[in-house]
Amino acid sequence: MGASFLITLREGLEVSLVLAILVSYLVKSGRTSEVGAVWKGSGAAVLLCLLSGIAFNIFVGEFDGKSEQFIEGTIAIVAASVLTWMVFWMGRNARNLGAELRGQVDAATTTRALMIIAFVAVLREGFETVLFLLSAETSSTSGASVVIGGLIGLGVAAVLGRLVYVGGNKLNLGLFFRVTGILLLLFAAGLFGKFFHEYRELLGFEHGWLVESAWDIKSGIWAEGTFYEFMKGFFGWDAAAEHIRVIAFFAYLFPVGWLFVRTSGKR
Repeated sequence: MGASFLITLREGLEVSLVLAILVSYLVKSGRTSEVGAVWKGSGAAVLLCLLSGIAFNIFVGEFDGKSEQFIEGTIAIVAASVLTWMVFWMGRNARNLGAELRGQVDAATTTRALMIIAFVAVLREGFETVLFLLSAETSSTSGASVVIGGLIGLGVAAVLGRLVYVGGNKLNLGLFFRVTGILLLLFAAGLFGKFFHEYRELLGFEHGWLVESAWDIKSGIWAEGTFYEFMKGFFGWDAAAEHIRVIAFFAYLFPVGWLFVRTSGKR
């Protein structure tokens, strides 16, 4: 639940910021009558993302064995790659996002053009969210908890988006994106480790020190229960993680995390 909450909170707030910029600029430009086009475009994008997520989830559920290992491992590495790109992209382009969107609105002379602007902006974030939620579900034993966490995250993101629209720059969005960026990189590190775990099983690599358990916890909160499921879904924790999975986790986290902290600190 924790991973899906953070994912939809972050992605949902990005969508809210985009919509807030579009709507507020249209209102200030005296084009209030065209605000409906923004909602139509964003609504169509949300519907398409929702249908795509349901269809892909059903498709993935049809496989098991080697096919399942291939799909889950591939989803994990693709999600980790996109997540890493998204975190750094937002850090580089957040300051120019408003000016870019306002320029697109100025160039949009028809309601159809406005619908396309909103549709494309929301669709990009929506597809990213679907991919990340699929990876969160394959990292957790409970699909229901992923859905619940995701809905709560969207609700909070909607509230924050409304506050941004009403209050302008009173919220410290820079701090928000830095903190959530670090947490999402921890999640991506878990996905990176999961990729090695799934492909190790796919390729039949079953012997040697790398596939031996780095630890083997039999009971307690680190082996079962709600806390265990949270750590498993968020950080890729496992009560008997192989050495290769642990090494992959830190091989990703240390250089990428250091680069993020260094670049975000400069900005």
